[in-house]
Amino acid sequence: MSRRKEADKRIAKPDPVYNSQLISRFVNRMMERGKRSTAQRAFYDALNIVKDRTKQEPLEVFNKAVKNVTPLVEVKARRVGGSTYQVPIEVKQTRGFALASQWIIANSRKRPGRTFSERLSQEILDASNGTGASVKKRDETHKMAEANKAFAHYRY
Repeated sequence: MSRRKEADKRIAKPDPVYNSQLISRFVNRMMERGKRSTAQRAFYDALNIVKDRTKQEPLEVFNKAVKNVTPLVEVKARRVGGSTYQVPIEVKQTRGFALASQWIIANSRKRPGRTFSERLSQEILDASNGTGASVKKRDETHKMAEANKAFAHYRY
């Protein structure tokens, strides 16, 4: 990476159905081997399942799920002298969304179920209710940061 200037942030185009950049970024993270249409179909099917089960607006349920999973602090390894410390740092909004979407997608892939859409919809519902593996992962991250609070002065 160049030392001269910071790279410009690229802005994702909003998705065609809900006109949301968050959904577009989520679908981009879901995508495997460049198959965007497959990832979009799976995501929209998952939102339709959420709509059928909750009788609520699926975009609101999705946003609530992401908000519940987004971490406020994380730990980064920092080498000082000969030892490595886990230093807690605050998470920026874009990084928080990236972590939340990674965790939701990874945990929905691990879930048992028939189709990925069903597994993703169940993970979104669990996350919006404050339960599930993704929320547990966020809580573990917060506990780790709390446990290493003594090394906060090594922050950079």
